[in-house]
Amino acid sequence: MLKRLLFWVVTLIALFSVVGPLLWVYLTAFKSPTDIFTTDIGRAFIFKPTLDNFRQLFRDYPFWQNLGNTAIISVVSTVLTMLISIPAAYSFARWDTGGGHILFTTISTRMFPGVLAAIPFFIFFRSLRLLDTHIALIALYVYFNMSFATFLLYGYFREVPVELEHAAMVDGYDRWRIFRQIVVPLVLPGIAVTTVFCLIWSWNEFFYAFLFTRRYASTATVLISSFWGSIEVQYGPMAAGAAITMLPTVIAALVMQRYLIRGLTFGAVKR
Repeated sequence: MLKRLLFWVVTLIALFSVVGPLLWVYLTAFKSPTDIFTTDIGRAFIFKPTLDNFRQLFRDYPFWQNLGNTAIISVVSTVLTMLISIPAAYSFARWDTGGGHILFTTISTRMFPGVLAAIPFFIFFRSLRLLDTHIALIALYVYFNMSFATFLLYGYFREVPVELEHAAMVDGYDRWRIFRQIVVPLVLPGIAVTTVFCLIWSWNEFFYAFLFTRRYASTATVLISSFWGSIEVQYGPMAAGAAITMLPTVIAALVMQRYLIRGLTFGAVKR
């Protein structure tokens, strides 16, 4: 009985830690300034909804432009990352390309704090006149996500028995057909997990977007951060922007939930 009670207490605490901030954001997005700053506990959940925060966000700020930049940069960078990482991971898993040295060098790009690379990247992109462009952020996100995606996919490809490929070769399949029709379908859950992780990281990335963009390629996270001023914090528009910005990643995770669960447990049970 005590173990069961402890289990539910821990579960509820974890659930509140995850759902609590999301609930606060969406409630705040529909509150007036009076309801946001009220000290009345009852009005934290019972209040008259308003769309003024969304109207102010769309009227006074280029929110849709910034959200469009976020979508373009994150989707293109994720697609490029997967196009590079899938064959690279398969090569490392099947033929031990580079004897493990290239794989270690690839993952080592994520072993240092991102701030250390900020100045070299800034000078590099400034010399190429790529600051405040989509290309700069896409290249950066591919650079950082590729190592993570390759290392993660490497583990999934290692779980596919090589005997399946040998049997397919006996049946007359060439290497490309084996990869496309046998290997990829087997690791599809892992590819889905990796894709979602890369997409969410690119979508929510703030540091490099803040440093390397000014106006034309500025993302939604940069715009939302501007509501935090030195004099006041505009909680209403900030919450409205965050509520809309979070929706695509939440929807993507829900749509691919079946693949995510399979991918996270892929290879966990050995026979």
